[in-house]
Amino acid sequence: MDTINTIGRRKSSVARVYLSDGKGDITVNGKPLKEYFPAEVLQIIVQQPFDVLDKEGQYDVNITVRGGGPTGQAEAIRMAISRALTEVDAENRPALKKEGFLTRDPRMVERKKYGRRKARRRFQFSKR
Repeated sequence: MDTINTIGRRKSSVARVYLSDGKGDITVNGKPLKEYFPAEVLQIIVQQPFDVLDKEGQYDVNITVRGGGPTGQAEAIRMAISRALTEVDAENRPALKKEGFLTRDPRMVERKKYGRRKARRRFQFSKR
């Protein structure tokens, strides 16, 4: 199998995933997964597509991710890995779609409006 390249997005995070046959090494921005995401919850999020399909340790994953925070990055990576696994085998798609890993979360930060403190928060009202 050649290297498969896919993109996943979440909030303002963009993850580029390069999936190839291997022994299960996951590298994020040149660092091992456990070093880049010290929180175990985020490591689990990244590995969910492999757990759903029972394919842990079959692929090496090289990831480039930028923008957003840790959770947004982890979920962008999850989406990109899911897309790559559907390219490997179309039979993987129903299981991943059922878990919601192929759906782009459209929620974005609302822009700040003029005359307001934040997007919706008004300035403090003073009666006197």
